[in-house]
Amino acid sequence: MLTLSHVSKTFNAGTINEKRALIDCNLHLVPGDFVTIIGGNGAGKSTLMNMVAGVYPIDAGTITLDGVNISQLSEPARAKYLGRVFQDPMMGTAADMQIVENLAMAKRRGKTRTLAWGVTRVEKDEYAERLRALGLGLEKRLTSKVGLLSGGQRQALTLLMATLTKPKLLLLDEHTAALDPKTAAKVLDLTEQIVAEHQLTTLMVTHNMNDAIRMGNRLIMMHEGRIIYDIAGDEKCSLTVKDLLQKFEEVSGGELANDRMLLS
Repeated sequence: MLTLSHVSKTFNAGTINEKRALIDCNLHLVPGDFVTIIGGNGAGKSTLMNMVAGVYPIDAGTITLDGVNISQLSEPARAKYLGRVFQDPMMGTAADMQIVENLAMAKRRGKTRTLAWGVTRVEKDEYAERLRALGLGLEKRLTSKVGLLSGGQRQALTLLMATLTKPKLLLLDEHTAALDPKTAAKVLDLTEQIVAEHQLTTLMVTHNMNDAIRMGNRLIMMHEGRIIYDIAGDEKCSLTVKDLLQKFEEVSGGELANDRMLLS
């Protein structure tokens, strides 16, 4: 479903601020893979996700999605293939628009706009049913402005919007990092539920090693722009946080210095 072949990216090349963010990265996901990505600050996790999404152009290599080379496509051109949830709950929704209007926008992602009536009754019923499954009472607030929702409610709504029309690939960029522990746990449960229900191919960046181990069928670790560890299946299920820290030291030659990951 997704293949990165020898992908590299350097920011501010040739200057004192040069940063090699990705170095000859190779990654292959089959349909239905749920891959968690961990690593220290500056490891290249979010850069890898931004390369897939088309936020920045790659310097070298190719990115193939479902058999199509998307390496040169713009970010808007890739949007119809992807669902994405950001770290900031405010980024995935339009605060001044109603819940139903946000969902209608998401439903029309990648489709040709027409002069047909905005939101039909059938659509509203569908949205209410999908919102009911979140268990947050939002099905009763279809006409409420999204800006009135809490961070957790907005993130749950963003997750629903990202998957309303089944994407070829779902990108989750530390999507619970800005939430309190209880709300984060709720959003993670919803994530597992939605990914399993729709059998979505998923990439999830996280700083929480316990979540990285618990969720998905595969885990990769990044360090200084490279993928240094890739584990799946039964081996992943038997991992512990101690194993991950030890593996990081083995393959990187140093200790993990990331307070967010260690405290999690």
